[in-house]
Amino acid sequence: QVQLVESGGGLVQAGGSLRLSCTASGSISRITAMKWYRQPPGKQRDLVASITSSGTINYAESVKGRFTISRDNTKNTVYLQMNSLKPEDTAVYYCNVLSGPPPSSRWGQGTQVTVSS
Repeated sequence: QVQLVESGGGLVQAGGSLRLSCTASGSISRITAMKWYRQPPGKQRDLVASITSSGTINYAESVKGRFTISRDNTKNTVYLQMNSLKPEDTAVYYCNVLSGPPPSSRWGQGTQVTVSS
């Protein structure tokens, strides 16, 4: 059984930094992409950043230049370095791992990030 364990959330003042991590463990076939989403209170879950197995990276416009996604393939771990945090970055952050074949999408439990003004 595959498990995704997230860590690194917390409370930080505006302008501060946090680093999230998400590790996939268990019986998992080839990972094709690892992504971070976030869901602010009362809003939908949106994609923040993604990285494919070949290293292609994409960011939401709202985080470009402030957030950096990276991965350690040997540890099946994806990271999200978040700098210059703003109150509007407050959300529950979820990691999402795509793998296959057969195609599979798994979600982490979510980690709260709160940015105070």
